[in-house]
Amino acid sequence: MKQYQDLLRRILDEGVVKSDRTGTGTKSLFGHQMRFDLSEGFPLLTTKKVFLKGVIYELLWFLRGDTNIKYLVENGVHIWDNDAMRHYNTLATAQGLPALAREEFVERVLSGAQSGIEGYRYGDLGDVYGSQWRSWPAPEGKTIDQIKNVVELIKKNPDSRRMIVSAWNVAEIEEMALPPCHVLFQFYVAEGRLSCQLYQRSADTFLGVPFNIASYALLTMMIARECGLEPGEFIHTTGDTHLYLNHLEQAEEQLSRTPRPLPKMILAEGVKSVFDFEYEDFTLVDYDPYPTIKAPMSF
Repeated sequence: MKQYQDLLRRILDEGVVKSDRTGTGTKSLFGHQMRFDLSEGFPLLTTKKVFLKGVIYELLWFLRGDTNIKYLVENGVHIWDNDAMRHYNTLATAQGLPALAREEFVERVLSGAQSGIEGYRYGDLGDVYGSQWRSWPAPEGKTIDQIKNVVELIKKNPDSRRMIVSAWNVAEIEEMALPPCHVLFQFYVAEGRLSCQLYQRSADTFLGVPFNIASYALLTMMIARECGLEPGEFIHTTGDTHLYLNHLEQAEEQLSRTPRPLPKMILAEGVKSVFDFEYEDFTLVDYDPYPTIKAPMSF
C-alpha cells in the first residue's frame, strides 16, 4: 500500500493547519487520488491492522438500506455509536430531555426501548448512506433503489457513463446525524473488468480512509461477481484530505513500517447477488499486518 504511505507523507510535508467542526484541528490538503489494481491483491493496510469485521458489517448495513446502528451494535461494531449518540442528544436537549452517556445510550439501542421523541428510535441516524443508496426519495412518494439500478445498468449497458450512486441528498443533509463523507461513486467497464471511482469530500486519512478503501474495493468485487465481470481498479479521489493534529505521531509511526504483501479476499462461490452476501461469505487470506496503532476519534 505504497499509495497510502505516499499520502501520509504528502499531508505531513505539504498540509496546512486548519480548524474543523470537532475542534481538534487538522493538517490538510485539497485534492488527492490513489489507484488500486484489485488483481494485485485486496487493498487492506498492512502497516497497521485494520478492523475488517467493521468494514464488512458496515458495508452490509449500507446495502440493507439500514440507518439505525442496532444491527452494527448487535454484531460488535461500534464505529457509529458516537455519531448516533450525538444525534440523539441534540434531539433530546431540544425537547428538554436529558442527554445520555455512551454506555447507557448503547444499552437503550439494544433494548429497543421507546425514546420519547416522536419518529425517533434509539440508534437512528437520519437518512444516511443506506437510505440514499437503497431508497432515495422521489416525487409522489416513490423511492429509487440506486444500487439495484446501477447493477442492472452495468449488466445491460456496460458502456454507459451514468453508472453513478450518490449519497449527497441536499434536501436531507440537515436531518442526518453526519452528512456523507464518501458522497458519490461511479462504475466503469472495460475489457471484462469492473472499476469504481469514489469521490470523498472529507477524508480522515488515519482512521477513516483505510476503511473506505477496503469497503469500496469489496463493494466493487461483490458487484463484479453479480455482473459476471472481473474486479478492475478502485480509484479513490478525495477533497479535504487531512490528518487530525492528534494523529500526526501515529502517522509517523506508520511511515516507519515497510508495507507487506497484500492479502487476498475470497468471496463465497454460491453467492450471486450483491444483496445476498452475509458476513461469513468473505474470507481474507495471507493477511500479515503490523500491530494496531491506536488513535483517538474526533466527533
